[in-house]
Amino acid sequence: MSRSPGRKQENHKISRELFVLTYGALVAQLCKEYEKDEDVNACLDRMGYSIGVRLIDDFLARSAVKKCRSYSETADMIAQVAFKMYLGVTPSVSCNSVTGNEFSLILDKNPLVDFVEELPAERASLCYCNLLCGVIRGALEMVHLAAEVSFLQDRLKGDAVTEIGITFLRKPEDRRHRR
Repeated sequence: MSRSPGRKQENHKISRELFVLTYGALVAQLCKEYEKDEDVNACLDRMGYSIGVRLIDDFLARSAVKKCRSYSETADMIAQVAFKMYLGVTPSVSCNSVTGNEFSLILDKNPLVDFVEELPAERASLCYCNLLCGVIRGALEMVHLAAEVSFLQDRLKGDAVTEIGITFLRKPEDRRHRR
């Protein structure tokens, strides 16, 4: 039996839409369970962190990437390979510091908010996509890169773009093995 050429892409789109709808239901449930937006944000970050810790193995196996030699290479890898692989988008990367340890991932389109028009007024401090920050932080920690990850701008809050900030906290140790 032969497959039609567009079949795999159609399944991928359906899977992504199902994920986005399920994610929306998850955030809605968390909003019912927690009164404070900060608690919902923390819960989404913890969930994302757990996902990132597990997802890094899949990412390394499927992408066959080489070891990054700098923070800028790491930020580019997250944007060009990981976001493309798992969310189907490629954010642009900008360096925000002279020291080269702060980067922004700027998303023109955020697939997690495809079915969200705006946040309710009573949830103004909700960081709807905070799961992404946790995923990035968890994955980076598994490759021994401690980082702070947070949303700097969010279209759901009226900003022009969605921007995720990544600040690497320490230089990776140069490990040389003696023989």
